[in-house]
Amino acid sequence: MTAMTRPLCGKDWDHLLAEEFEKEYWDCLTRSVEQERDCFHVYPARDKVFEALRLTPCSKTKVVIVGQDPYQREGLAHGLAFSVPRSAEKRRLPPSLRNIFRSLREDPDLPPEVRATDPDHGNLEAWAGRGVLLLNTTLTVREGVPGSHQGMGWETFTNRVIEEVERARPVFMLWGEKAKKKRALLLNTPEQMIIESPHPRTAAFPKSQPFSRANRALKESFDWTLPD
Repeated sequence: MTAMTRPLCGKDWDHLLAEEFEKEYWDCLTRSVEQERDCFHVYPARDKVFEALRLTPCSKTKVVIVGQDPYQREGLAHGLAFSVPRSAEKRRLPPSLRNIFRSLREDPDLPPEVRATDPDHGNLEAWAGRGVLLLNTTLTVREGVPGSHQGMGWETFTNRVIEEVERARPVFMLWGEKAKKKRALLLNTPEQMIIESPHPRTAAFPKSQPFSRANRALKESFDWTLPD
């Protein structure tokens, strides 16, 4: 029995997704990922694959940020879309994360304390703790090979996550073309609660002002600051 058999025990996600863990595709997915780990470096580590769901309960989710797959370089992926652990050197932050921080600084419709955000790290766990589900649509990846675990079954699982969390009526932030395809799942989410943007790795991302748009959809000034 692997850690993927029931990876969310003790979390509200466990009973919401219980049926998924009993399906044939889940067994195939589990075996495929373990076979990959036997032959290659796979990120994130086993104990971090479901970190986004562990840190952000379904019932507490206010915002869902949808990414693609984890970072493929050593020391960067830790289970949260677009986030890196505090141990990652600031000079090594991925371009996507740099543009996310740039978007916070350059958006005139954000509060001054958010626009002043310039952490010495790229860890977004503070957002996860405030109700931001940082969800990649594929939860593992082979080192150096973007998209290598697409088509294994992760998309089926994360689609179910999106369908379940939609019941909590969060704002969905869809970044990039692959994330935008998830819009088809959001049958009960009002248009104003779906925020589409270019992928954060592009220079166009900051201009889309995703964070102030999310605030307007939430009808509150969400705390997008990050502690040093």
